Amino acid sequence: MQYSYRSNYYLRDMAENSGTKTFYEILGDQKLKELVDAFYDRVYNHPTLIPLFNNDIKEVKDKQFCFLSQFLGGPPRYNEKYGPPRMRMRHMPHRINNEAKEAWLQCMKEAIGTLDLNDHLSDALYNCFPKLANHMVNSH
Repeated sequence: MQYSYRSNYYLRDMAENSGTKTFYEILGDQKLKELVDAFYDRVYNHPTLIPLFNNDIKEVKDKQFCFLSQFLGGPPRYNEKYGPPRMRMRHMPHRINNEAKEAWLQCMKEAIGTLDLNDHLSDALYNCFPKLANHMVNSH
């Protein structure tokens, strides 16, 4: 199964009447870094998820920032720095079941909640992730 590691989510920017913007254009680097920090603060304290992460948190955060930049419609940072995402393949060494998926999504939802975004934007941003998270499940 092929999976596109680029979000198809765009939002109409009614305030500026400038057409559509990607999530990356709306968030920018600073908010994206805040999201990654808030997310991993939760992941590294979650009993289900912490066993999946035994490498340097700085590297993990950099990879996530690069991936999300690209996934949310920004520059292809992950491709440029680490090569094609191939996220399912990269996650295969880890046992990822539905419990881990749900924990990951809950951490992402909470992290999004720390950003200063309106409810519509928060919900729309969160909705980018369930399909991706489901794609990573490799165990029952």
